[in-house]
Amino acid sequence: MRLSARSASSLGAIVGHAEHVCSVAEGATPPPGIELVSSSWQRSAKKYGLDPVDRKAPRILTPAELKHFREPLDKLTLSAQEGIDELYRVVREAGYAILLCDRSGVVVAHRGEDTQASEFKYWGTWLGGVWSEELEGTNGIGTCIIEERPVTVHRTQHFRSRHINLSCSGAPIFGVDGRLIAVLDVSAIDPELSERAHALTGALTSRSACAIEERVFREHFRREWIVAVAPPEGGAPGMLLAIDGNQRIMGANRLARMSLMLDDRGLSAGTSLWSIFDRNADIFRRQDRTDFSVRLLFAGSNDSRPALVTPPDRPVTASNNRMSHDLHTRPRLGSIDVSTVLPAPQAWGGLSPGAMRRVREYVEVHLAETIDLSMLAGVAGLSVHHFARQFKQSAGLTPHAYLTQMRVERAQEMLIRTDLPLAEIAFAVGFFDQGHLARHFRHLLGKTPREFRWSER
Repeated sequence: MRLSARSASSLGAIVGHAEHVCSVAEGATPPPGIELVSSSWQRSAKKYGLDPVDRKAPRILTPAELKHFREPLDKLTLSAQEGIDELYRVVREAGYAILLCDRSGVVVAHRGEDTQASEFKYWGTWLGGVWSEELEGTNGIGTCIIEERPVTVHRTQHFRSRHINLSCSGAPIFGVDGRLIAVLDVSAIDPELSERAHALTGALTSRSACAIEERVFREHFRREWIVAVAPPEGGAPGMLLAIDGNQRIMGANRLARMSLMLDDRGLSAGTSLWSIFDRNADIFRRQDRTDFSVRLLFAGSNDSRPALVTPPDRPVTASNNRMSHDLHTRPRLGSIDVSTVLPAPQAWGGLSPGAMRRVREYVEVHLAETIDLSMLAGVAGLSVHHFARQFKQSAGLTPHAYLTQMRVERAQEMLIRTDLPLAEIAFAVGFFDQGHLARHFRHLLGKTPREFRWSER
């Protein structure tokens, strides 16, 4: 049963929630279910100075104001239309609305029942609604923008008491340059919606956001070869690489940039695909006009990944119409054939002790900076291909895994010895942001940076 637009929570619930929020914002240990939003509560109270009992409704822009925010995302909105409609068909019966927001938190596209328009407007889940964390405190859209990760906020996990009957799940959409361009969100106004039931929307929203992101990437690089590389295990999105006719990497999605240490400088310089994978130039000599499966072997390792290769799209002609273009740009990271097998050859050799020492010293000094394979190979005095192979033999890790491990270890030291905020520590050790640090920290140590800090004090 949905909450009436004029209903309000009891005064006792409002006051109790506010006391709870203020306690955690002041540093009290967050109870189960609040850990993932506790940093947002602290930002909302201390950085933005928000009042959890403020009953002011979220701002909704006028049509004239909204036009300024919608126009820059017109192309994205068009690309996202199919994905949004598919998601809405799934969540519609559960009473959800879908919001596509720009990176300032403004709703630029909306799906919801017309009969609930007045209710959506009252709660701010409407076209033109402004859901930045700075204005509304912890919420699925604003917190997703700040932390650049999927965020699910259920009822009392919101900062403001006014929002404790809302449930929302936001997922980031990154552009072809790896930077945040939008957030896809599903929101419901239902005080009886269980946390378990709402949690299912988080995965659906993330999957739809990834599909929109992939379509945008494929449309932008439709004249290049697209190599979609599966993750090592299920559950994560895959890497997307755009390859030109000379087998240079012209574009990489956010996951590929993070995983392969690719940045704008390296891409502009024309990084070869074969500096990352063992050479297999026959891939780009094939005459296929449709997708085909291959398996790529990371240079200097036994780690191979299934991949789906899409040849460049041909210019649209009378015989090659818009339908062909739509087929070319459709998302298909989830359809990679993981059964493709390629025996992994044995690697041998290794870096000399002197070269290994120089690499370790370079990493220690420059850990907070961008470090890519070409830099480390130069320090060792080897080609990128041979460096990656020999480093793996010497260290037992790929260069990227070693670099990640060193950054996590440096973060451990700073968590113990300093009181710096997690975001500052993340930046100081070379991670993109606090969320990037948290993901790798949890993967390697089994706990979040915050949990580790508490356990050491």
